[in-house]
Amino acid sequence: MASSSVAADMELDRPNLEDYLPPDSLPQEAPRNLHLRDLLDISPVLTEAAGAIVDDSFTRCFKSNSPEPWNWNIYLFPLWCFGVVIRYGLLFPLRSLTLAIGWLAFFAAFFPVHFLLKGQDKLRNKIERKLVEMMCSVFVASWTGVIKYHGPRPSTRPHQVFVANHTSMIDFIILEQMTAFAVIMQKHPGWVGFIQKTILESVGCIWFNRNDLRDREVTARKLRDHVQHPDKNPLLIFPEGTCVNNQYTVMFKKGAFELGCAVCPIAIKYNKIFVDAFWNSKKQSFTMHLVRLMTSWAVVCDVWYLEPQYLREGETAIAFAERVRDMIAARAGLKKVPWDGYLKHNRPSPKHTEEKQRIFAESVLRRLEEK
Repeated sequence: MASSSVAADMELDRPNLEDYLPPDSLPQEAPRNLHLRDLLDISPVLTEAAGAIVDDSFTRCFKSNSPEPWNWNIYLFPLWCFGVVIRYGLLFPLRSLTLAIGWLAFFAAFFPVHFLLKGQDKLRNKIERKLVEMMCSVFVASWTGVIKYHGPRPSTRPHQVFVANHTSMIDFIILEQMTAFAVIMQKHPGWVGFIQKTILESVGCIWFNRNDLRDREVTARKLRDHVQHPDKNPLLIFPEGTCVNNQYTVMFKKGAFELGCAVCPIAIKYNKIFVDAFWNSKKQSFTMHLVRLMTSWAVVCDVWYLEPQYLREGETAIAFAERVRDMIAARAGLKKVPWDGYLKHNRPSPKHTEEKQRIFAESVLRRLEEK
């Protein structure tokens, strides 16, 4: 009884906060009926708040993390300066010379084979494959690439497709030096586009324009035809559709998983001890990306060839893609995020966003009416 009386006295002594607040700040009585227009009024605000959170989670997949500075005192700074002199004054010229000699040797052999052996397609394709593998090895040597491959080397056989996570265009070079893949790649301008048209088409590579819907249909038809042919090079697809910073993996496009063939996952993980291999194509050209790699100490990378996977009974192509993505993420130590990588290049239109807001508001209103 004593304790209850004390509690009652304390409740009486507690100040009434409403006496200290202005009248217009006090909550008014909630409306009895909630209309669609009320939800539409607040929907943009909610969407903007949620969008800020989504943008932060989405954009971190495409951010290059700067290395932490270590030349912070008088003892380490001279060592850092000495390293800069070695990398830019000695290693970069030697690597540039290696790359130039490699290109000269490649062109000296490739063009005669390409034009003089037109009647002997099987022999010509075999030699061209070996030349492309050799040139990719020269590229890797120009970065002092330390690449460790795990698992059985891919073989040429029909009804299979290889899929890998994507960090940079050098992913293709690293994989191509071991096996001459026919890769599915976005069309590029400049000297990269020249190599695509004159050299890489000889190994069966397929190019597309991600902004052309008709081009996507043609590409899908080419993919189906390629995997059925026993003499063509193994097909390599990067189903993320864009470069991600090797810490995350975004959604896989389902096209590679609708071909009705074996899917062979490849996990690629770069060690950032010397350089970050992520290519941010919006901020840096591929030429400058290569220069950054060639002026580093080395590019360190691990590649795992995982067990082939098949579509299970009752499994959709999307579920199949997610299962393979789980395997690659687990092996390479990547974090999965539920974003479409194409949003990096194409943001939703305002009209599309307003339609989504209207559908969201209608669904909320329907649930409230049911209650």
